[in-house]
Amino acid sequence: MKKLRVAVLYGGRSGEHEVSLQSAASVINYLDRDRFEIVPVAIDKQGRWHLNDISLLEGKKSLPVFKDAPKVVLPPNPADPNSGSALIRLGESGEARGIDVVFPVMHGPLCEDGTIQGLLELADLPYVGCGVLASAVAMDKEMTKRVAREAGLPIVSYVSLKHELWKKEKQQSAKRIEKELGYPVFVKPANLGSSVGVHKVKEQSRLNMALEDAFKYDTKVLVEAAVNAREIEVSVLENPHVGGDPLVSVPGEINPTHEFYSYEAKYLDEKGATLIIPAKLDAEQTGRVQDVARRAFSALECEGMARVDTFLDRTSGEIFFNELNTIPGFTSISMYPKLWEASGISYPELLSRLVDLAISRHERKRMLVREFHSS
Repeated sequence: MKKLRVAVLYGGRSGEHEVSLQSAASVINYLDRDRFEIVPVAIDKQGRWHLNDISLLEGKKSLPVFKDAPKVVLPPNPADPNSGSALIRLGESGEARGIDVVFPVMHGPLCEDGTIQGLLELADLPYVGCGVLASAVAMDKEMTKRVAREAGLPIVSYVSLKHELWKKEKQQSAKRIEKELGYPVFVKPANLGSSVGVHKVKEQSRLNMALEDAFKYDTKVLVEAAVNAREIEVSVLENPHVGGDPLVSVPGEINPTHEFYSYEAKYLDEKGATLIIPAKLDAEQTGRVQDVARRAFSALECEGMARVDTFLDRTSGEIFFNELNTIPGFTSISMYPKLWEASGISYPELLSRLVDLAISRHERKRMLVREFHSS
């Protein structure tokens, strides 16, 4: 059987560039070589696309971005309707290679927020993961909370601040936060992941410093009430049977050794957190967390995959929806694949399922009528 040619897309112009290099290394190492031919495509921090040599990437824990590698150009014409694959071209007039499906392993703005997904839609290429709408909504933490609230999911109280307005109204903003949320609070950029730019603020005197840093990464910042809660996560997978309920994993728990699950705890400190899989929950709690994850996935109209993060209040026992990641971390020790392993789906099988879902979804979309003919 002819192997499917999978372009693994990694790097990108976001603050999570380095995280992507680690995630993509694992994806490349675990993709089934009997089924797939892997075409590594790196996007450097300036936004240039490069075709990398797979032989130079084997077994690495973090992928390099070779600046002298051949440049990749996506042609303006869509996929060949007969072959079902699109082309990537090496340089302006170089060799053209067919691509059957793209596996974006990129995190953050200009990567995970619908921009890459929109480009791949225009190129008529199947791609793993959520579409433009869910990617864009989930990347913006405030928009995610709006949709979740509309769907009846419980969320933690928050205040949203825009940079230009905050600079004019710092005192008013601080008073509003004090009145509506109290302290401690978490300050986080609205459109970033991996805890980049996130601060826990325990008193008003530290608020502006945290906001200044968060606004370095985004023009909109969320300030959320801190709850004394356990961090419970669930991996979600699109049902291969169209219209079926999303599949949910066993829940896992993040137990950070730092004050919260910061960037340092996630990626710089090997002992920054303990992943407890499965989370120590009773059957009723497990069912409620999985229900929140399933409903959040559906409410945001996700496709392919997502990791849903929740809070379990230690005092009240209430479960709060926190956020949804459409391209979660994919290293071999990341929560998304580890939760599926604990639920009976190995890492290689999970990757294969995601590719199959992408192709199936693309085939359904191609059946849609693109022209209107009046009767």
